[in-house]
Amino acid sequence: MLILGIDPGTATTGYGFIEFKGNSYKAMSWGLIETDKESIPGKRLVKIYEEMSAILKESKPDVIAIEKLFFATNAKTAMRVGQAQGVMFYCAARANIDVFEYAPGTIKKMIAGNGRADKKEMQQSLRKIFGNKVRSKAKQRTHFDNAADALAVALCHIYKISDINMKKDTSKGVNMK
Repeated sequence: MLILGIDPGTATTGYGFIEFKGNSYKAMSWGLIETDKESIPGKRLVKIYEEMSAILKESKPDVIAIEKLFFATNAKTAMRVGQAQGVMFYCAARANIDVFEYAPGTIKKMIAGNGRADKKEMQQSLRKIFGNKVRSKAKQRTHFDNAADALAVALCHIYKISDINMKKDTSKGVNMK
């Protein structure tokens, strides 16, 4: 099974693919959809639609796991990200791919063991699970944390649907290939 994890955003959307077979899984690839912050909102949504459609057409994931929106203070940002997320749901529906949503706290709890883990803790946990290959591929500073978050969402989905649970010993790479 190929799971596409998505960390939705308007400026930067992270995505990551994890292949899951039996009780084994491995991170296959990850990346970003980035839009120009100076562009009008409609054009940004078109770019997200085009890139997400291309990703789905090329990779043909079996399911999509996406992080639920959670914003406590900035309603404007929440609305923009919600619009981008709507585009992603539309792309998935057009490709006939089921989408599963997970709350940020659930993802953090399942991956890092702490529902309030910060981005650094999440990346450290992912590196323990997948090895040091889970890093930014770019030489310049990027929003790799968005791609890492996307991998975490996909992994959370695997944990939710399988017998693999948080009791595994991630320090030894149990159930990972």
